[in-house]
Amino acid sequence: MRLSYLGKNHLHWCDTCGTPVLGKKCSCGTQTREVAITPPGDIRPAFDDDIKHINQVYHDHFGADLIPEGHVAILNKVPDNDRMEEIVMGGAVVGAIRFYPDEERWEAMPRPAAALYMTPSKRYMVVDPGAETSIKTKGASVLAPGLISIEEHIETGDEVFIMLPDGRCIGVGRAKVSAAEAETMERGTIARTRKGKPVICVPRERTWEDVLTANEEILTRIEDEAVLFVQRTMESNPLPANVSFSGGKDSLATLLVVMKAAGKLPLLFADTGLEFKETYKNVQDVADHYGLEVLRTDMTSEFWDEMERQGPPAVDARWCCKVCKLQPIKKLIEDTWGECLSFIGQRKYESFKRMKSPRVWRSNFIPCQLSAAPIQHWTALHVWLYIFRENAPYNVLYSRRIDRIGCFMCPSSDWATFRMIMKDYPDEWKRWEDALNQYKEAHDLPDIWVEKALWRKRGDKDYDDESSYT
Repeated sequence: MRLSYLGKNHLHWCDTCGTPVLGKKCSCGTQTREVAITPPGDIRPAFDDDIKHINQVYHDHFGADLIPEGHVAILNKVPDNDRMEEIVMGGAVVGAIRFYPDEERWEAMPRPAAALYMTPSKRYMVVDPGAETSIKTKGASVLAPGLISIEEHIETGDEVFIMLPDGRCIGVGRAKVSAAEAETMERGTIARTRKGKPVICVPRERTWEDVLTANEEILTRIEDEAVLFVQRTMESNPLPANVSFSGGKDSLATLLVVMKAAGKLPLLFADTGLEFKETYKNVQDVADHYGLEVLRTDMTSEFWDEMERQGPPAVDARWCCKVCKLQPIKKLIEDTWGECLSFIGQRKYESFKRMKSPRVWRSNFIPCQLSAAPIQHWTALHVWLYIFRENAPYNVLYSRRIDRIGCFMCPSSDWATFRMIMKDYPDEWKRWEDALNQYKEAHDLPDIWVEKALWRKRGDKDYDDESSYT
């Protein structure tokens, strides 16, 4: 099935400023160039821990870091069996990382432009200059007659750089044979080259302050539009208003916009009892920082009671959202106001369903809540640049490679994220694993059902996402 964007591709590059720009024109006045990325295109910044992780993956495989100090990197999550992210620097995708859950390992997948930032000391091969044109323009494979040398660590299936004797990279690909086998071959394929269109990549040291400067006019424009949307929505719907707040980046950006449009409104927080401790802290920090009231639900015991009846929630059976979020929010609204207007951090780049969602709507599950999405058309990078510009207190989990804030054991998480949570939050994960094992034994399920998180998908129910309120 052909992948498609959930909105237009906003990612462009200003070669004058050396920064990403979320539009066709930089604040400096330069016309930008579009950066080709894989849909759906919900781009975000690479934080320090992201960079450390990426560099570790590349260093383990190629003997060199990919992202030099002082360079801005953008990440783009790509649809995959588990987790895969493209890495953008200098105005081009320079590589990717992919997680293989069955093998519990990350793989480095460079593009030719990666060689502008790193010099591999492992897993590269040198070919005859006569092969340059066919490899670069036609994506030809590396054949035994054209091989000059091959680095000794290469095994069958490895990602490799294809170099010329002068040190230039002319391609990347996957080895079809090991280095030991290649050295005995007189004919046959050594590596299959990964085809790709030529790209422009201009390495340059930059900071996020530079990026904010380049995007200032765009940020002002999207803020003005969102503020006007909030004001018009409130004028058209004179209801008690609030901001649904989850401790995540999108609800934080929404709050910032709403405060500029309408002043201080109360925060509506659905406390499932399953949030990260950092999320609870962020909710309180934000409330204290801006002097806001927090109205919260508390459904800790209800989740565990319901799990005994229904089993663990799954991607296609997320009863947890209805039990722990929607129903208690409905009751809180009815008890507090009867009916209300909630500004929600929904964005169309998050999913196909949210892309199709109207900007103002009522949920079938909470008819007493009129919901409105001021940042519906923003990408994650719009959100982050706005938060950086406003110097707002965001959840520290984002800087720890957890890019999706919610319940710590959310079935929509990928296995790569679960592995991080198991390591960093052993107590929380043990409680969850104990509950899974108890259910497994009661229903005679195999050990792998827990060990590989097969509980995440049941396959017997349609998933209807009605949880868009934070």
